[in-house]
Amino acid sequence: MGTMLVKTSELWVLDVINTVDGQRLGNITDLDIDLATGRINALILSEPGGFLGLFRRGRELVIPWEKVILIGIDVILVEMASLREQRRGRPEA
Repeated sequence: MGTMLVKTSELWVLDVINTVDGQRLGNITDLDIDLATGRINALILSEPGGFLGLFRRGRELVIPWEKVILIGIDVILVEMASLREQRRGRPEA
């Protein structure tokens, strides 16, 4: 199986979809990278908040790299059974 090279700038525009329930989780806003190995540990998505996310800092959704099933042309498929456990940041007010 060959290795697919993807620029990180190409990842930001892809929709992240949970295959468990078909839910669109959003877009990647950051990556958790192990600097020693150069490997991606997790995808970080921000939950929407306010107008274009500018007025309220949303919580983050952390998707471990092992949960990524496929990076396609216009979508990233992940398998996340329990999203509640993956959320981090401020609790809802």
